[in-house]
Amino acid sequence: MLLVLALAPLLTGWVRLVKARLVGRRGPSVLQPYRDLLRLLRKEVVLARNASWLFRSVPYMMFTAIWLAAGLVPVFTTQLALAPTADLIALIALLGSARFFLALAGMDTGTSFGGIGSSREMMIAALAEPAMLMIVFSVAILVRSTSLAEIADFMMSGAVGLRISLALALIALVMVAIAENARIPIDNPATHLELTMVHEAMVLEYSGRHLALVEAASMLKMLLYMALIACVFAPWGMATAGSGVAAALGGVLVFVVKLAVGGTLLALFETSIAKMRVFRVGEFLGGALLLSLLGAIFLYVSRGV
Repeated sequence: MLLVLALAPLLTGWVRLVKARLVGRRGPSVLQPYRDLLRLLRKEVVLARNASWLFRSVPYMMFTAIWLAAGLVPVFTTQLALAPTADLIALIALLGSARFFLALAGMDTGTSFGGIGSSREMMIAALAEPAMLMIVFSVAILVRSTSLAEIADFMMSGAVGLRISLALALIALVMVAIAENARIPIDNPATHLELTMVHEAMVLEYSGRHLALVEAASMLKMLLYMALIACVFAPWGMATAGSGVAAALGGVLVFVVKLAVGGTLLALFETSIAKMRVFRVGEFLGGALLLSLLGAIFLYVSRGV
């Protein structure tokens, strides 16, 4: 739990630095997200007059749900304390709950920006969650379990081989991760243009420690999806049962390297593509749903044969 909390701002800072260097700028320090969070924590909270208790409570609920979900994903070992509860279905439920409460908070103050952001977020969720569930079903058909620890052990066993169905599920998961984290081409986290923003529109009314919790939750969410991709499709280097402390420390080092590679690939992707129109988001996530559905069908047929 402490490891993912400590590495999430570092991953965000790394992505920003790599993007800046790719476009010819010096860029901020990789430690800048830590400074931003500390600065927000020291600032006074400003609330709208008509903000209810829900608006004040959502940052804490959202941060707790996403932090717990990030702690469920095996990152450096399959023998975590929360491994018995590390289920993909529970992971989707926690992420869906955090999204639901954030969308309610966006509409709570009655601003037009908050309503636009919440409606767009629900549109994205209506397409992203079915695709995510189909990805889960694809992996569950192969492993016969939705436990992340068992999935990681199975993938490391060498009994998987090369499967087109898993490649389709991986591409679909990457597409869902881009949409869920409001990254380009779905959304641009570095802008506040009212015609295009999704996530930023819902949090415009937050300030101080509330905004710090929302930003920290967003950083944790990006790390969560990278850790999930690494756990399911690239679990190499993770410590297993009885492997000792040295293997666990080596797993932490390998996990940091995976995050650095994933952040670099994300920065390369975002600098090489433009943001799409909001009306084309459905086509993007529809493609993810189709790929995940094909992967599940291929795996089901192959298992049946």
